[in-house]
Amino acid sequence: MQSHDFVIRFAGDGGQGVVTSADAFARTAAQVGYHVQTFSTFPSQILGGPTMSQVRISTNPVLSPGDQVDILVAFNEDAYKFHSPDLRKGGVIIYNAEQFQLPTGGSSFGIKVDEMAKTTGNARASNMVVIGAVAVLIEMPLDYIEAYVKARFTRGRAEDAGIIESNIKAIRLGAEAGKGSGFHVGELAPPNPPKHKQIMITGNAAVALGAAAAGLEFYAGYPISPATTVLVWMENNLIGKGKFVYQVSSEIEAIGALIGAGFSGKKAMTATAGPGLSLMSEGLGLAWMAEIPCVVVDVQRGGPATGLPTKTEQSDLLACMHPAHGDVKLPVIAPGSVEECFYAGAMALNWAERYQGPVIVISEFQIAERTQNIPRPDLGKLAIENRRTYSPNGNGQQDGFKRYSDWFGGEEMLPMPVPGGPGAYVANGSEHDEIGDTTHLPQHHVRLTERRFAKVKLLSDGAFEAEHTDAPALIMPWGSGKGSGYEAYLQLRKQGIDVGWAYTMFLNPLPEKLLALLRSKDLIIVPELNYQGQWSGLLRWQNVRAESITQFTGLPFKTGELTQRLAARLSQRREAKVHA
Repeated sequence: MQSHDFVIRFAGDGGQGVVTSADAFARTAAQVGYHVQTFSTFPSQILGGPTMSQVRISTNPVLSPGDQVDILVAFNEDAYKFHSPDLRKGGVIIYNAEQFQLPTGGSSFGIKVDEMAKTTGNARASNMVVIGAVAVLIEMPLDYIEAYVKARFTRGRAEDAGIIESNIKAIRLGAEAGKGSGFHVGELAPPNPPKHKQIMITGNAAVALGAAAAGLEFYAGYPISPATTVLVWMENNLIGKGKFVYQVSSEIEAIGALIGAGFSGKKAMTATAGPGLSLMSEGLGLAWMAEIPCVVVDVQRGGPATGLPTKTEQSDLLACMHPAHGDVKLPVIAPGSVEECFYAGAMALNWAERYQGPVIVISEFQIAERTQNIPRPDLGKLAIENRRTYSPNGNGQQDGFKRYSDWFGGEEMLPMPVPGGPGAYVANGSEHDEIGDTTHLPQHHVRLTERRFAKVKLLSDGAFEAEHTDAPALIMPWGSGKGSGYEAYLQLRKQGIDVGWAYTMFLNPLPEKLLALLRSKDLIIVPELNYQGQWSGLLRWQNVRAESITQFTGLPFKTGELTQRLAARLSQRREAKVHA
């Protein structure tokens, strides 16, 4: 019987090819039309330490990393001890026999990975030995992997042919070892390639690509896990006339540079993690106060302090929405998939230009590092909003334009002057009057506080999802909880449990129709990866009867466990209604 879904986990120490093996296997599967998703965890040191990378392959779209493991590749004994409990019944363990031995008679077999690779003349082909063994256990044709190798290493260099030949030898050696083991996990069903074009991309690369597609001109960033790869992407790709990328010496310099670039009329962005966001707090308050467009991407990790720099968590939401002292509530977009990361990057720039202020994109480690094949974005259909700059002639205005004059909620903000041009003004962090001069008069503070909050209403075009909205209770995750949350929702519906679904990546402002729907329900259950239940708390501020199911292990939800916890809470609700 053919299987449509497999989960393969590679585990060992950093530097043993764990992540490389998973990535190569994922790209092999994606190249022939399967849906794939990877999930990795690794320590914060440069080399060594326990590392895991998991790839899920399916004939259907993949929503989550998967729960139980079909094949575990253990590169050392510690990896075997830690990860073997996740192996499903009937699953198989492939272990590196050069590192340790397991008793015979179990569901495992050993391969001398490095020794086999050396016989090919390419000691670096050990990951291909492992991939060959994995392939035969699920009856994946070796032609798939060989085609990937040829595409990967055909670079127009003299040594290409030798590298391709040695890697193909390694694949076949691993396949022979797999066949000789006598184990069989299942038969992978043929791929069902989508009709649309696809790209294979990580979440960090997708948010960077989306911003670039929306006209990003200026990027300043400081390296910090897990946001560094956004900076690297920008350094390699945001090039050309009018584009500027710079690695700064601190996050404080980064936000200062963004404010300067935004003030001068440029579309500006940076990416950081929790510790860096804390350092940007005062600068974000200045951008809100002076009404300067800019975008900050916060790729969440475990906290506080250094915390878990290479683990996933959703504990920065309160800090992102209220990053500065005083009355501040920033627009927040929180993508829940790699595909949404692209559109979040683009929409954030649009929002910043439209309402003339800072916007936060809040991602997290497991999406940032996830590799997934997604529909190739159609850039021709991407809406791009540009700065409306002040021009006395072009806008019919008279000289003496007042940047901070009253705004009464029209369809758009007044245009922004560009420094050195007509209507030039001071972007003041102190409370100010109509032209930006400092003032302590109460009427100006009241007037401009109301203006700053009112103009957020211009960002009312956020989309949302809702299913079975007649149910008395809804499941509403945010961010990375979307995939496992939706799988759990579908399982509950199959069990006959009356529950609905709601989701949006636009957390502030919430789409008005969605907020009205949430307020009409008896219970909104929020699965989220933090201790405090931050999103449900913010929903309760908005008169929504919300509560959280939390997890703060540094790892994503497993669908099966989440389904059980949701079912138990919904059962409690039904019993309470009966006895009310």
